Amino acid sequence: MVLRCFILASCLLVVFAGSGCATPVAGGISKLGFSIQVGAFSEVDNAERLTSKLQNQGVDAFYFKKESGLFAVRFGDFPTRQAARRAAKKIVGEHGIDSFFIAPPLKRSLVVEKEPSSPLPVEKPIRKRSRDDMGAIAARTAERFVGIPYLWGGNTVVDGMDCSGFVRAVYNLCGVNIPRTSAEQFRVGRSVGVEDLDDGDLVFFGTSDERISHVGIYVGSNRFVHAPRRGDEIKITPLQGFGVHKKFVGARRYFN
Repeated sequence: MVLRCFILASCLLVVFAGSGCATPVAGGISKLGFSIQVGAFSEVDNAERLTSKLQNQGVDAFYFKKESGLFAVRFGDFPTRQAARRAAKKIVGEHGIDSFFIAPPLKRSLVVEKEPSSPLPVEKPIRKRSRDDMGAIAARTAERFVGIPYLWGGNTVVDGMDCSGFVRAVYNLCGVNIPRTSAEQFRVGRSVGVEDLDDGDLVFFGTSDERISHVGIYVGSNRFVHAPRRGDEIKITPLQGFGVHKKFVGARRYFN
């Protein structure tokens, strides 16, 4: 990612219900537009409370930990800066927040298209490593969530972020909007074999392709980051060890 430091520090973007959004890049995947950030809290409880208030008003918001150690809240996916600013002024005013920040969308294409079916074998491209490797950035971003309990669920407030909500948050942080549920997430992106897993790939578990029940983000060394259950903290777990409890079904890649 060209703006990797900026994105890792501040670009956790979330869809705002009913707002305009970026043009879809692949089925069920889109690049995020402009979003709104509010708050810079030293205590996670303050970010959690604000997130809960916004969710209870129908705003699909959630909080994240910045590299500085502070917690901020993000929401929105707007087609223009002006649209984001108008929404921000209204929402910020209703909650007595002093200031807000409008985060711009990424300029370069990040999402892979689904591989076309072909009767001929195709040599797999070698994934190049660079300082802007989006998969690696997604993996490192996911690791920053480890140990943090997450609030997720809008009007039905729960004690933790569910697994698909967590991976969606991380991908939003990297400037990409993916579907909400693990089953929908499994149906988009590029299929990846377990022997070809790389940083940032999503790994799925369940009883079959049609019954996906869990998802996490691969972070290398046969490990993945995930939200084990509601009310639990985000954790790093060995891929094979977790397979004892849930069957590994497959993996998907959303970045080139």
